[in-house]
Amino acid sequence: MQAPSSISLHSRFDRLLPYLQIAPLALVLFVFLLIPLGLIVVVSFWDYDSFRVIPAFVTFNYAEMLSSPTIWRTMWSTVQFTLLTLTITGAIGFLVAYYIAFYVRSPMMKTIFFMACTIPFLTSNIIRMISWVPFLGRNGLINSMLMDIGLIAEPLDFLLYSRFAVVLVYVYLFTLFMVTPLFNAMARIDRSVIEAAVDAGASPLQIMFRVVAPLTKTGFAIGAVFIITLVMGDFVTVRLMGGGQSASTGLLITNQISLLQYPAACANAVLLLVVVMIAIGGILRNVDIRRAI
Repeated sequence: MQAPSSISLHSRFDRLLPYLQIAPLALVLFVFLLIPLGLIVVVSFWDYDSFRVIPAFVTFNYAEMLSSPTIWRTMWSTVQFTLLTLTITGAIGFLVAYYIAFYVRSPMMKTIFFMACTIPFLTSNIIRMISWVPFLGRNGLINSMLMDIGLIAEPLDFLLYSRFAVVLVYVYLFTLFMVTPLFNAMARIDRSVIEAAVDAGASPLQIMFRVVAPLTKTGFAIGAVFIITLVMGDFVTVRLMGGGQSASTGLLITNQISLLQYPAACANAVLLLVVVMIAIGGILRNVDIRRAI
């Protein structure tokens, strides 16, 4: 028979065990996430001139940012990129995931499809972006082909260094982040539900949009979180594929850092973080993604 003190110690250890298990992750998040975010917020209230950052509390950075039409136009441009990318990747991701989940029967073939989708990730994003230039340029493959078959008389300028090119590359880079959670959500659907819809006389399109789509809300939500965070925080794609014709908040922050305007850049980063958190919070408020876990 165990002594009462031994039982009490064992019970106390059982209560502490969950906290001990999450302690390493909590420490990593505290050091590499919360502390940097706190420093960004603190520096956003500092002053600066052309050569230095002055650790004095000011609200000038926020006053200038919130009253600047350029800042809000840039933020709106970033939101537009995000919404367009989210819409297109959602449509493509749903169709691809639907085909793999319901039409590909062999588990090996499903694995092969996903392996094919991940092959581009073996190279860096920058290389994959640059690979579009020979296709989209004035003398690129697409313009040459369209001119050869007589569909256009002169090259299309909007294909490269434009908003179209930025959105195209975003869709190319991030569609897989929508396909995977949608496929996982579809794989969890009870096939008896599909069979009941077929027995009730539902057409394939009705099954797709009235049965499958509502049951994959969690997949859409998880994919949307990925797309929003990736697009809103990106600046490389806009710089390389926009050709100076497009702007985003991430690119604006990068330019401010290059000009040593660190407090202003931190203030814009705080604004961007708030917008992203509002968007993600709205998604999580309407969809319980814990059901997908």
